[in-house]
Amino acid sequence: MDRAQAYDERLPLPALAARVRTVWVQRTGPRPVLQRNLPTGGVELHCPIGATPRLVGPLTRAKVEILPPGLTIVGARFWPGAASPLLGVPADELVDQLVPFDDVWGAASDLSARLAKAPGPDAALRSLQLDLVRRQARTPPPDSLVAEAVRRLMPWRPTGVGPLAEDLAISESQLRRRFLAEVGIGPKTLQRTLRFQGYLALAQAAKQGSRVADLAAEVGYADHAHLARECLRLTGQTPRELLGDAVDRCGCGHDHAASYGSFLAARPRAALTG
Repeated sequence: MDRAQAYDERLPLPALAARVRTVWVQRTGPRPVLQRNLPTGGVELHCPIGATPRLVGPLTRAKVEILPPGLTIVGARFWPGAASPLLGVPADELVDQLVPFDDVWGAASDLSARLAKAPGPDAALRSLQLDLVRRQARTPPPDSLVAEAVRRLMPWRPTGVGPLAEDLAISESQLRRRFLAEVGIGPKTLQRTLRFQGYLALAQAAKQGSRVADLAAEVGYADHAHLARECLRLTGQTPRELLGDAVDRCGCGHDHAASYGSFLAARPRAALTG
């Protein structure tokens, strides 16, 4: 078993930026790879070249799987609440599931065939994105109230669900129902997931020697023990196990600047200069 693999993550095409957080190309080597899919708050679309695409999540805990050797995957990670209108299925039906794309989107076999014909991984990734752009043009936009609520639940915007519902002129029960249909999980669960994603963004950008406890405090954890409990609940690992010996990237050595950059962009200026 090997944890090493090639993973090239990048920003999506501009036309997809409101729905897709990041896209990637992933390639395994000569040995099987241990893959740990972490909760991000959103749905992911994984397209192994030559095999059936599938949907992942939204996850409330890590999903560990074994990827075969010699595999190439192109994928897209959606923002919370942005995938359900595009897929035409309530997000709560996908929670903690790995679902063959054919079960949700009948034309998935056509997508798989187009990706298999692409001259290389980069071309396959572009083909996937153009397919999403075409389908997006025929799809209603995401729920604007849910989208605003998701924006306010991002790290560095501390708020409670009660005040959030009041600001949006909706009851907490109505807000939760709309979240379950569009995001798949409730607003409080999403807030905890996004806070952890914010911590990973800080860890990705941290300078050598940065203290884990300092990063945890900045994103809103009470102390290191609080972070450790949440990390174990969401990922099945401690922060050190997840990040490896280097605090600036995950244990696999991947650079996640594309997906975590959006979290850092919303970081208060005082935190950047202080």
